[in-house]
Amino acid sequence: MELERLLDALAPADVLHGTPVDVADLAYDTRAVVPGSLFFCVRGAHSDGHRLAGEAVERGAVALVVERPVDAAVPQLVVPSVRAAMAPAAVRFFGDPSAALPVVGVTGTAGKTTTTYLLYEILREADRKPGLLTNIERRVGGETRAAGLNTPEAIDLQRLLREMVDAGDRSCAMEATSHASAMGRLDGTRFAVLVFTNLAHEHLDFHGTMDEYFAAKARLFAQAERAVVNIADTYGRRLAAAIPNAIAFDPTRDRLDADLKLRGRFNLENALAAAGAARALGIDEDAIRAGIEAVAGVAGRFEEVDEGQPFRVFVDYAHKPASLENILAAARDLAAGRVICVFGCGGDRDRDKRPLMGRIAHELADVVIVTSDNPRREDPLAIIDEIVRGAPGLDVEPDRRVAIVQAIAAAREGDVVVIAGKGHEHGQEIAGVKHPFDDRQVAREALQGLAARA
Repeated sequence: MELERLLDALAPADVLHGTPVDVADLAYDTRAVVPGSLFFCVRGAHSDGHRLAGEAVERGAVALVVERPVDAAVPQLVVPSVRAAMAPAAVRFFGDPSAALPVVGVTGTAGKTTTTYLLYEILREADRKPGLLTNIERRVGGETRAAGLNTPEAIDLQRLLREMVDAGDRSCAMEATSHASAMGRLDGTRFAVLVFTNLAHEHLDFHGTMDEYFAAKARLFAQAERAVVNIADTYGRRLAAAIPNAIAFDPTRDRLDADLKLRGRFNLENALAAAGAARALGIDEDAIRAGIEAVAGVAGRFEEVDEGQPFRVFVDYAHKPASLENILAAARDLAAGRVICVFGCGGDRDRDKRPLMGRIAHELADVVIVTSDNPRREDPLAIIDEIVRGAPGLDVEPDRRVAIVQAIAAAREGDVVVIAGKGHEHGQEIAGVKHPFDDRQVAREALQGLAARA
């Protein structure tokens, strides 16, 4: 594509060294630059793409998008915000794929991944040949790929949507996060239907206040043809009141005409959300029912680990207060004995939720072991101290593997063990280094060891 054809999408932009060039691809990471790339010099939290402009040119970039001129003898498009320029440029470069591909998005604090999987199966049953974008995996043209960000960067997202169209997909089910909204990754993406599940305390380290967090979710609905909103949620009622013709559902009173195999009362909310979105797309009830009934589980979402033991063990991604509360309530419904909870909180994330989660675990579980999650660049013991402030006296074991082994060793017949926080993840990030770690595998090994000693 000629560079000049992207200029309208990038307006206002000043062009320096304006020699006509053809753009073969878009990139914001020097590792992804190929000959003919237009490179976006994004300023991030830890690095500034302007400092990498020379490397990008060496790798084959033929033009740059910058916020200030750099020392590089290629055309430079100077814009107010490089990050804000990525989405409109990507939409233009990849041919506005969401205009040809009905996209069903799911936004909210909890339930995004499960609702997206339910929608995917409904779309598949309805022969809509769906693509899938979640924080667990991506599916394009029936091919499964590894996941990256919950909602990809704008260039990656538009590329994926284009690949879906080219591969014959006729719909897409995807998660739409508040970070992606606030950072402009979703700008220009058209939603045939956008679902709002709920809003609770989370990501305030990024958004600052609940009102700003809500605003990041709400702004996406201007890009949606139809909205499906959970009005049992306080923010959902606020959103529905502001959207003409919003389709509302209420999990406290609505019935689900399907055999929902997913455990936990919170999954009724997810299934009703998926069913509402499917109806908004004109999908018939038989396909909705079949799709919902096809989902027996979602990786790392209240996923059971069973080695024949006389108690139950579940691994869940719950890493925020409302999610932990939901999971522990579901565990209580299943327990003939005690509820045992192992959990921690991630580093470099919202610190205010840590004591809240400590208090929730203390109130809803009979035995709690506070451990390390993904401390990232924070001190694991400092994170644990902040959790314990919410409920002084909780047992502490910083080593996550040891904590899981202790919880399983302590379990008796009829108990339910909940290992919360990491779910499907395959690594634990400590001091900026990701080490192999899977809660499910660690729990399985502990159960096998218990059986061997019996």
